[in-house]
Amino acid sequence: MVDVRKQHRAGDRGGNRQSFLYGALLLTAGMAVVKVIGALFKVPLQRVVGEYGMGVFHVAYSFYGPVFSLATAGFPVAVSRLVSESASLGRWNDVRLVRRAAMPLFLGVGVGGMALITLAAPWYCRTVIGDPNALYAMVALAPAILFACVGAVYRGYYEGLRDMAPTAVSQIVEALVKLVVGLGGALAAAQLGEAAYARTGRVLGLAPASPGDASLLVLSLAAAGGVAGVACGAGVSTLYLWLRGRRGDGITLAMLRGAPRPAGKKAARRRLWKITLPVAAGSILLNAAGLVDAAFLQGRLAALLERDPQGLLAACPGMIPEAYLRQPQALPTFLYGCYTMALTLYLLVPAITQAFGVSALPAVTQAWARGNKGELAARMASVLRVTALFCFPAGVGLSALAGPVTRLLYGDSQSWPITARALGLLGLASLAAAMSTPLSSMLQAVGRADLPVKLLPAALAIKLGVNWWLCAIPQVNILGAAAGTLCCYLFLTAAQLWCLRRAAGVELSPVKLFAKPLASALVCGCAARLAYGLLGRVLSGSSWAEGLRVGGSVAAGALVYLAGLLILRSIAKNDLFMLPQGQKIAKMLEKQGWI
Repeated sequence: MVDVRKQHRAGDRGGNRQSFLYGALLLTAGMAVVKVIGALFKVPLQRVVGEYGMGVFHVAYSFYGPVFSLATAGFPVAVSRLVSESASLGRWNDVRLVRRAAMPLFLGVGVGGMALITLAAPWYCRTVIGDPNALYAMVALAPAILFACVGAVYRGYYEGLRDMAPTAVSQIVEALVKLVVGLGGALAAAQLGEAAYARTGRVLGLAPASPGDASLLVLSLAAAGGVAGVACGAGVSTLYLWLRGRRGDGITLAMLRGAPRPAGKKAARRRLWKITLPVAAGSILLNAAGLVDAAFLQGRLAALLERDPQGLLAACPGMIPEAYLRQPQALPTFLYGCYTMALTLYLLVPAITQAFGVSALPAVTQAWARGNKGELAARMASVLRVTALFCFPAGVGLSALAGPVTRLLYGDSQSWPITARALGLLGLASLAAAMSTPLSSMLQAVGRADLPVKLLPAALAIKLGVNWWLCAIPQVNILGAAAGTLCCYLFLTAAQLWCLRRAAGVELSPVKLFAKPLASALVCGCAARLAYGLLGRVLSGSSWAEGLRVGGSVAAGALVYLAGLLILRSIAKNDLFMLPQGQKIAKMLEKQGWI
């Protein structure tokens, strides 16, 4: 077996180098803080803008996602891969050259992306989704693309040097600004819009046909206020990364003098585009799944409502507020809003493993560049094993506690069962979705960035087909989108793992990697659900009691999961060596016979 301690000492000079797991945990800790801040943003925002406003919010995000991916997704990956490859070979002048070559290139793309979303938004709102109220949120989000492009260069540069701290800090800064500015903007827009309509019968110079139309317009403006916080957060985060870049990167003058001469900016730009284009194309296709949901689901639900309104309403007895029953044209957006509320919670699990994918890219790239198959296989297995250890209990637990978590975070409203049903399926889908991110990163690391792009159209076709079929069934309706997501990622993850084994020429057994974490996670989910029922006998009657009940259930599930991992000996010694004080932890567990 390859000794990971020796792996990570080799070629890791310069900068603030971190092991794969250390960097992943640093990013995960930052992401956890970001998600807590995000919950503090999204949950109150939902209460300000309602389900309709959340639908508008996610319509903007769904259109913005593919454009944003075009502008940023491939950039940090391309920069990180070139930087890590050059650093592993001691080509420090090339490391610096990558950043200088990338900045003007990606800045131009950012300007183009911002212009594209601004110009295309009116057509998209009128023609595709049929809701002109979404225009305000989409335009408010456009500047975020420009800021993100510049920030992506800095993030990719430091990630390639295996220093994940700038990325983690910048994400926290972005989330804090989004919280303050977004919630403040949403509240101000809602209050000012309501006051203007009460005083003059007009909102933004427009005269709504009825009080109901006025209410929808005010909610959409409040959603735009929330979206403005996203753009401001991206701007401040980029400012932090620029200031951080002025402090240096740990590459000394002696290292630069002792390194070979750089290849030249033109060659660096060609290599950047060669990596960027397939990665960005893949990310666009992946984000297109959200665009498919935003555009397609509402139209499909509208057709179902026209064809069989009684069947649709019978599938959601007592779950739809009276205001939406009086305005059936808003019902598809309402149901889509319920689904996106579940989607927000589902995305927590892939967000965790996104950190593992970011940290895995430079670690695997260096092993691939050095041509060491033993080191490569060990690092790949470690990435997949550790990812499964983190994401499997999170996804299964989310599915097991879908109802309690939904009620706790979004309140005990009429519509919570719709969101909880979708979350139950999405929790299971999150297991496969979480694994697909590091698999895609490792394919990029071994020079096969084209494979995820080739697999994604088939995965999206599966999602579209399942959506089209199931969403037309009144008893299923919006749950068809969750089922489509599950089928999509099951196929994608299995196909990516098969391709990775062939592309890298290493053996990666799914049974050896995933069976023990999955078994422990299933027991964890059962334990959490059982604990929730038992705690209900002593904790009930208030929101605080419900919070303690859910928290106690999560803690019980976590303890059972950890016990399952130790009993099944699912934790590898080499993985522990990559942690701070990992050797001490490994010795302690080894003495007890747990590893």
